[in-house]
Amino acid sequence: MSKPNGKILITGGDGLIGSALIWALNERGRDDIIVTGLLGAGEKWKNLVALRFEDYLEADRLLECLDSPRLADVSHIFHLGACSDTTEKDCRYLIENNYEYTRRLAEWSLAHGKRFVYASSAATYGDGSAGMRDGDRDLELFRPLNMYGFSKQLFDVHAKRHGWLEHIVGLKYFNVFGPNEAHKGEMRSVVHKAFEQIRQNGSVKLFKSERPDYKDGEQKRDFFYVKDAVDATIHLAFAPQASGLFNLGSGIASTWIELVTPIFDVLGLPRNIEFMDLPANLREKYQYYTCADISRLLATGWSGPRFTLDKAVRDYVGQYLIPGLRLEPASREVSVP
Repeated sequence: MSKPNGKILITGGDGLIGSALIWALNERGRDDIIVTGLLGAGEKWKNLVALRFEDYLEADRLLECLDSPRLADVSHIFHLGACSDTTEKDCRYLIENNYEYTRRLAEWSLAHGKRFVYASSAATYGDGSAGMRDGDRDLELFRPLNMYGFSKQLFDVHAKRHGWLEHIVGLKYFNVFGPNEAHKGEMRSVVHKAFEQIRQNGSVKLFKSERPDYKDGEQKRDFFYVKDAVDATIHLAFAPQASGLFNLGSGIASTWIELVTPIFDVLGLPRNIEFMDLPANLREKYQYYTCADISRLLATGWSGPRFTLDKAVRDYVGQYLIPGLRLEPASREVSVP
């Protein structure tokens, strides 16, 4: 991967998608990267240990440093940092972190001619009754089911009203899973949680269905491996013809049973799935079906996912969870063609 312009700034670089993005850029010969994050007292720093980047800046200092020499040579901004907890109840906190911060960073990027790519979310679609079509045609019709989705929707609508979507790229990630997510706690993917359950108990618990048109465990989601997610993210960032909102998913809806079955296979255990009642606080917010329409993404020239769900789960469990590893570039030598 050549260096067409300047350096790369990645916010949220210590998170699941952010650290995987640094890994993917390293694999392509890029280490001219400035990373921001909120490492705190947890274990997220471990996501960055094996990765190559030029500079690190705590996220709460980024806005005050925008016009400093440290960021003068940045040409591409991947804004992935946010509060992604779908159960967060402090709406003011979410607005400040997910809307205000994004708006200020986007304004600066546009004013200085920098490529701005940011994480929206499939949570903006709510229950899916208004469809899950990307672009901005149906944007005002969506009704998010939680404060997190609302905070993301606010910026999408703001960007449309000010004409920004003609110049920037918004990414509506679906159910992304993969290495470097252990720090997410309850927000970890079901693959990570199920792996721990199966390894400890030989079984996994999934939610029962409360709808007659879906059997237990056959509720469907668009599960998207993080290696494919960052491949699509990089493609859109460096595709000059790409602008606006894009769904980032596999384009295939799979059941929870299909998701956890490869875990049993990799561990060499018989499938043992138990079903439990859906908690009362989730019943009105639970999605029974999600599937990303990725036709706009494919139309930009992206070749599509490299991993089927089965292959992705086997790669994640076999190469990372069982040995307890994080993402690490294949080579420590930087070679830019």
